[in-house]
Amino acid sequence: MLVEYIQRILLTAPPVLLSLTVHEAAHAWAASRMGDHTARMLGRVSLNPIRHLDVLGTLMLFFSGLFGWAKPVPVNPRNLRNPAKAMMLVAVAGPLSNLMLAGAFALVQKLLPVALPLITNSPGVYMPIAIMIELGVLINISLAVFNLIPIPPLDGSKALSYLLPPQKAYAFSRVEPYGFIILLVLITTGVVNRIVSPLVFLLAGLLTGGA
Repeated sequence: MLVEYIQRILLTAPPVLLSLTVHEAAHAWAASRMGDHTARMLGRVSLNPIRHLDVLGTLMLFFSGLFGWAKPVPVNPRNLRNPAKAMMLVAVAGPLSNLMLAGAFALVQKLLPVALPLITNSPGVYMPIAIMIELGVLINISLAVFNLIPIPPLDGSKALSYLLPPQKAYAFSRVEPYGFIILLVLITTGVVNRIVSPLVFLLAGLLTGGA
């Protein structure tokens, strides 16, 4: 039992760390491109996982396989060009980066049966790599779909705020203080899982061709 647990952690850790790191680095990079260099000055435009990881959020992603988070990227709207639009673009940069990374993992998954046997035929090497790549697809799609849920503080809420008419956007902003509680209730009652999981496996199937 302990051996299986350790194996699971070792196989899950690389795609989890990479996925969370790319997500947050994308937010930081987008903010810098839009005129706010706060995150860049704090070293957040980086692929160093230590700069981004939140212990609890990382553990959640390890154990749930679907839900997790890293340290939020600080953004000062006053430094942004066209703040409303920029905040939306900064928000969607994270999920978009995960979808791109999922696509990269899916491409590697397609090439793996051809490329890896040229290097080794050992199942002890092939299987762990194949599992980590498959997890990379699922984890990145999960992060993208989950973060696009339009409930504060998730990225989808910022995108929705930009798309709504001003009056409705203001009304929606009043939900923000209660967003985490609402999200927690939806997660613990299984509502989020029932919505997110089918979308994750649908997109994973489309990317991998059902592989």
